Amino acid sequence: MKLGVFTPLYQNLPFEEMLDKLAGMGVEAVELGTGNYPGNHHCNPDELLASPEKTRAFLRALETRGITISGLSCHGNPLHPNVTIAKESHDVWRKTVLLAEHLEVPVINGFSGCPGDHLSSKNPNWVTCSWPPEYLDVLNWQWNEVVIPYWKEEAKFAKQHGINQIAFEMHPGFVVYNPETLLKLREHAGENIGANFDPSHLIWQGINPVEAIKNLGREKAIFHFHAKDTYLDQTNISVNGVLDTKHYSEILDRSWTFRSVGYGSDEKMWKDIVSALRAVGYDYVISIEHEDMLASTDEGLKKAISLLKGAMFKEQVTDMWWA
Repeated sequence: MKLGVFTPLYQNLPFEEMLDKLAGMGVEAVELGTGNYPGNHHCNPDELLASPEKTRAFLRALETRGITISGLSCHGNPLHPNVTIAKESHDVWRKTVLLAEHLEVPVINGFSGCPGDHLSSKNPNWVTCSWPPEYLDVLNWQWNEVVIPYWKEEAKFAKQHGINQIAFEMHPGFVVYNPETLLKLREHAGENIGANFDPSHLIWQGINPVEAIKNLGREKAIFHFHAKDTYLDQTNISVNGVLDTKHYSEILDRSWTFRSVGYGSDEKMWKDIVSALRAVGYDYVISIEHEDMLASTDEGLKKAISLLKGAMFKEQVTDMWWA
């Protein structure tokens, strides 16, 4: 396994300065945003696709520091009912596929997206319950008329350009938000649909990350991994449950909060997560995503790196000499 970082946390730094900083922390891989929500501060598809010289300099900067690219990330909503927003997300997705082919990056990370509830909707509609019955009507329309047709076509487009790993972050607010919905889309759109497995979005839903890893790992459906933690405020949960629309800054009143690795789940949980990843054959990058309201960027990242270095396996498994 390699230790990686999702780089928008240092979007204020120039590309090479960012690489120097991470290399100095012992980071071995970077996950780079190419547009949409993550921005493209360190990896602009238009520039790199248009200029062989810029591409060479870009790759040389990585190579000289011993850093690889774990994935290109273009998290957006290409299924948005607002045609302009959908097109912007779609265009970035398509350019990211071309850039991944160009740079020989095997994984593209993103969101599945979420449509509205009919063709004239203005905003996405994330369905969270099955009654009254019109909610199921909306959900069936979304999947059958929008989600499956779109991603079947885009999975084919990706394969045509050598991309066999489209890794969706299972994120509430989008149609793929748990293992069941991920595997549903994979069944209909193809086996190059898989997970960018981020425990933080599963923990607050009541999902055990270790069991979810086993579930998806048996299907060989984990393509990338985000290391991000979530703190559960059991007092607030006991009163209001886990669905929470308060701003992330209202930490004392929220049911859950994103935290640096080790500040939501203990070290044992993270060791169990790493062990489960190894058990299902995942031997790729553990990419830290830092989103912690209580820790500075540098300190939060350093603490995550410290814990993960102690939990990750770096060597190949030896023969089972004892049995």
